[in-house]
Amino acid sequence: MKRVVRNVLASLGAMVCPFIDPSDLRAQPAPVPAIAAAADLNAALPEIARLFTAQTGYAVKLVFGSSGLFTQQIQNGAPFQLFLSADERYVQRLAANGHTDGDGALYATGRIGLLIPRGSRIQSDTSLRAFVAAVQRGDVIKFAIANPEHAPYGRAAKEALEHLGIWSALHPRLVFGENAAQATQFASSGSAQGGIIPLSLALTPQVRAAGTFVLIPARYHQPLLQRMVLLRGAGPAARAFYAFLQTSAAREVFVRYGFLLPEP
Repeated sequence: MKRVVRNVLASLGAMVCPFIDPSDLRAQPAPVPAIAAAADLNAALPEIARLFTAQTGYAVKLVFGSSGLFTQQIQNGAPFQLFLSADERYVQRLAANGHTDGDGALYATGRIGLLIPRGSRIQSDTSLRAFVAAVQRGDVIKFAIANPEHAPYGRAAKEALEHLGIWSALHPRLVFGENAAQATQFASSGSAQGGIIPLSLALTPQVRAAGTFVLIPARYHQPLLQRMVLLRGAGPAARAFYAFLQTSAAREVFVRYGFLLPEP
C-alpha cells in the first residue's frame, strides 16, 4: 500500500529537496524522470531500473531510440533528465553546447555481431568468410543494420562491412532500422536474411532462439564507447539513478549482456 501511495504522489509531481541524500529517496516523493537511452540498452536497462526501484522505491521512465536522434531532441528542449548514449561523441557535443550537467561518465563499451535467422540462405562461420562469399555471389537480398546516419551501432556495422570489403555490394540491399533494436527485429523476424546487431540484444532469449549469432572482431570498427550524462535541470531521482548505474549491482547486469566496462 505504501508503494502505491508513493507512486501516486510521484505521478502528481510532488517536489523533493534537491540536496536529498540518495539513501533517503525511499521516503521522499519525486517526479518520475524521463531517461533517454540508446536502443542497445533495450534489454539490460529495464532490469537495472527494476533493481533501482526495488532499492529506492522510485521509478524511472525509460525511452529507447537512436543516440543521434536523442541528441537532436535534447538540443531542441526535450524534457529528458539523463541521457545514455551509445557514442560518447553525442554527449560531448551536448556538453559543449551547455545542455548537460558536467561531462558524464563512460558506462560501457558495446560489441556487434552478425545475426543469421533460421532458414536464411547465409551460412554462419566465425571467420565470416561464408557471409562475405554469399554477398559476393548475390545471395543476400535483404540485410538489416541500424541507420548509420544517426545510430552508432549502424555506423559500426557500416565500418565492419567496409572492413570486409562488401559495403558497396551490400548497400543496395540494406534495410535500415531506425535504431539498433529495430534492426534486430528485422534480422531476427526473418524480414531480412541477416543483420548486424548489438551483442547485448543478441543475448536475449528471443533473439537467441531466432538464429545464430557470430561476434564481429572489435578491430573491424571504431570502439563503441558509451557515455551517460545528467542533463541540465536533472532532479534527485535522475541523479540517484545516474549514481546507481555505476554501482556493482548495475555493472553486473551490463556484463551479463555482453558489455565491456570501464574501470569503476
